Amino acid sequence: MAFRHIAIGNMGEASKPETLKAAVAEFISMLIFVFAGEGSGMAYNKITNNGPGSPSGLISASIAHAFALFVAVSVGANISGGHVNPAVTFGAFVGGYISLSKSIVYWIAQLLGSVVACMLLSYATGGLETSAFALSAGVTKTNAVVFEIVMTFGLVYTVYATAIDPNKGDVGIIAPIAIGFIVGANILAGGAFDGASMNPAVSFGPAVVSWRWDNHWVYWLGPFAGTAIAAVFYELIFIPPAEPRAYEQLPPSA
Repeated sequence: MAFRHIAIGNMGEASKPETLKAAVAEFISMLIFVFAGEGSGMAYNKITNNGPGSPSGLISASIAHAFALFVAVSVGANISGGHVNPAVTFGAFVGGYISLSKSIVYWIAQLLGSVVACMLLSYATGGLETSAFALSAGVTKTNAVVFEIVMTFGLVYTVYATAIDPNKGDVGIIAPIAIGFIVGANILAGGAFDGASMNPAVSFGPAVVSWRWDNHWVYWLGPFAGTAIAAVFYELIFIPPAEPRAYEQLPPSA
């Protein structure tokens, strides 16, 4: 079973300097990603005077998120692994590549990075609203959850194949490019229906700053469910059972 490698960790691990450095890296990467991604949407709304959505707006959002995520993953890869997403961190935890205690530190840093990015956007734009994710007309909560599950499955499967799999070889810059591309492509597929979050932190920041929480749970349940399916599937099918996990290669005091 894939879950046999799960590690809980302890407070000592969570407070280690390398863990705190990784958390800072996740905070900054998330800030970069959300500031550019959310900012692109705010810029579009300003240009169109909050007019109706259009194909050009969806394409610009897709490109902005793809480029920003490529950069955010790249700059954090050698420090924290470049998760830039609580769902990705959860996927690494399910596979045994990060402990629960360290995951919690990552989650806090990621959520704070998103909130600070949205606060900075609100201030820098003179108080413009950071739009919270919402369902489009005719899209039910069930529809949105399915969208988020499928899109996040694709994202986390890509992360596993290009960044987490210990047998992936030296893929170099291909990993952040592929991760950015799949997010951009998923925004084109699902952006017009539920906003295509795939990332609870990306949804959390705008919700906090705008204080709009309608159907917010969709953007947690969908991504975490999609992540669990992708992680377990990849672990069971493609990674040998005896393959050591990151925490299993650490000394006992780690």
